[in-house]
Amino acid sequence: MSEASRNTQRPRPIIMVLIEIGECYGIGQKLANSIALDKNGRTSWHWQKQIYRKMSGVSLAVAPRSEPDQPADTAAVQRRQQEASLGGVMGSLRVIELQLVAFIMVFSASGLVPLLDLIFPAFASAYLLVLSRFAFPSLGKTNESPEIFQGSRLFRFYVIVGTSVGLFLPLAYVLGGFARGDDHAVRSATPHLFLLSFQILTENIISGLSLFSPPVRALVPLLYTVRRVFVVIDWMKDVWVNKTLPANAEFKDVGWYWFGRGLAVANLAYFAVNLFCFLIPRFLPRAFEIYFMERDEMHAKMAEDKRSAALNNPQTSDKKAD
Repeated sequence: MSEASRNTQRPRPIIMVLIEIGECYGIGQKLANSIALDKNGRTSWHWQKQIYRKMSGVSLAVAPRSEPDQPADTAAVQRRQQEASLGGVMGSLRVIELQLVAFIMVFSASGLVPLLDLIFPAFASAYLLVLSRFAFPSLGKTNESPEIFQGSRLFRFYVIVGTSVGLFLPLAYVLGGFARGDDHAVRSATPHLFLLSFQILTENIISGLSLFSPPVRALVPLLYTVRRVFVVIDWMKDVWVNKTLPANAEFKDVGWYWFGRGLAVANLAYFAVNLFCFLIPRFLPRAFEIYFMERDEMHAKMAEDKRSAALNNPQTSDKKAD
């Protein structure tokens, strides 16, 4: 099958539909296309695969580390392989970040996101920078991001379910509401998508920087999840209390009505469980454990170096005296 026939069989990417929404709310076509297209002029599909890695804080600082007992030559080979693939990885991350920026711009310019949710990412980013500077500075032991949490296959499935429930289904709900002319559905779910897009973008950026320590990285999903729980509660109130179904509604309208209700409940249930059963009791303590363990090792090494220097100084003085 030729490349042209394969391209014609692909469904339209989600980002192109978002561009159309952006046009309806006054966003320029040229700017939207420049964000949505990659360097070859084709719409990128790679970001949709990478999104699965950015939920529940699992992707924070997941770069591989060499084991202490690993031979030096093997570690050197791995470093060379990572350096060789760095360009491609960074290129993919830039494309993903541009797609997320497109999401954020569309949601921000649409006027569907409340002011409090618009300024929350700025507050969260400033707070994380303050923590990384004064409370939990990076120890600077390595340029790679330390791994915080390793999950099993069951946990990866849990993350994929959360990505579908928290990102793709709400996005489909917003796009469906736009197609059906249901402004209430679009306005209800957009704040949640806006905050989730900012969370994924923030995790993408800080996961590749040694400037941020594990506790600061772990606080990113925690802060955004706490805020989104309240946003989803408002979403539930909109679809369960403020929205009513006409008495003579058709079957498809009834299905759409209950789909919105069920999706809001599913999001509240998932992110509440994720917050109280994973992020707070497991993920955050693990990040602090890694950080303080590395700090104690660094302090112990510094003390040992001082003792060695103190022992060598008398020997040097004796040689000079002779």
